[in-house]
Amino acid sequence: MSDPRDRQSIFTRGAVDLSALRKSPPPAAAGPAPAGPAPGAPAPGGAGPVSATPGRPGGRPAGAGGGVTVIDVTEATFQSEVLERSLTTPVVIDFWAEWCGPCKQLSPVLEKLAVEGGGAWVLAKVDVDSNPRLAQMFRVQGIPMVYAVVGGQPVDAFTGVVPEPQLRQWIGAVLKAAGVSAAPPQDPRLLEADQAMVNGDLDAAERAYQKILSESPADRAAEAGLAQVGLLRRVQGVDPRAALAAAERAPDDIEAQLRAADVEVLSGEAERAYQRLVDLVRRTAGDDRDRVRQHLLSLFTVAEPDDPAVGKARRALASALF
Repeated sequence: MSDPRDRQSIFTRGAVDLSALRKSPPPAAAGPAPAGPAPGAPAPGGAGPVSATPGRPGGRPAGAGGGVTVIDVTEATFQSEVLERSLTTPVVIDFWAEWCGPCKQLSPVLEKLAVEGGGAWVLAKVDVDSNPRLAQMFRVQGIPMVYAVVGGQPVDAFTGVVPEPQLRQWIGAVLKAAGVSAAPPQDPRLLEADQAMVNGDLDAAERAYQKILSESPADRAAEAGLAQVGLLRRVQGVDPRAALAAAERAPDDIEAQLRAADVEVLSGEAERAYQRLVDLVRRTAGDDRDRVRQHLLSLFTVAEPDDPAVGKARRALASALF
C-alpha cells in the first residue's frame, strides 16, 4: 500500500462535515444508574482511558504508558474526546468492528504506538457497528479506516492495513503537522539490532538490520547500522597502530589505505579517514578508484546524515572525481 500522504487528501474535496457533531449530545434516557462502567466501556463522561477487552482488537491495556493514550469513543463522547481534545493533542481515530479481520491486524499496532507515544497523541477507537452515524459522517466505506484530527479538523486518512514502519512515518507526519515536538518512538526492531551489535553478535545484528531494510528500504538508521556492522567486521583482529604504520609506508597500497581509514573512523578521526580516501581517489583510476569511492561512501553511511565533516568530504570527493 502506498503512503497515505502521497494521495490527494479527501478533505480537499469536502467529504467530511463535522458540524452536526459539534452540537451538545442529547440527554441520556432516564433509568437506574449503573454501579460502575462495564468492562471495556468509557469512564463516566467519556473521560480517561479504557482497558482492552477480549472482544476488542488488541489485548493490551490502554494507557499503559501513563496518561491517556487509547480511548473508546462513541457519538455521545466524540465532541469532548476527539474534537475538543484535538485542539491540544493530535487524535488518531481507528474505525473498526469485531468481525473485521484486517482491523485485528492494524488495531494492536496502533495501540502499541499510542502507548509508546506516551501521550504525544491519542488513539480514539470507534466501533462502526455501535456508532453508524459517526461512520456515515466520516464517509467510512471500508475498514479499518484511520483518520488524523488536529485542531478540531481532519487532516489526513487512510484505509486498510499499513505496515508498522510506514505507520510510524505517517504518525510522525501527523505530529509534525500538529507542531508536536515530541521525539518519535524508538523502533523496537532497531533497538534489538543495536543491542546485538553492542553485544558483539554481528551476525544477529546484520540479520536484524537487513530484515528492517527489506521492509523499509529507505530506513536511514538501519543503513547506518548495517554499514557499521561491516566496519566492525573489517577491523576484527586488526592492530590499529600496525595498520596506520603500514599505510604510512605504502601510500599506494589500496588495501592498507582502506584498513587505515577504517581504523581512523573507529578511533574518532573520521575527517582524517575521509581525506585519506579522497586523496587516494585522486591517485587511482578504473576499478581501483571505484573501490576506494565505494569504501568512502560506506564510511559516510556510518556517520550522522547532517555531519558537517561528511558534507565537506562529499564536496572534496566530487572535486576529485570530476
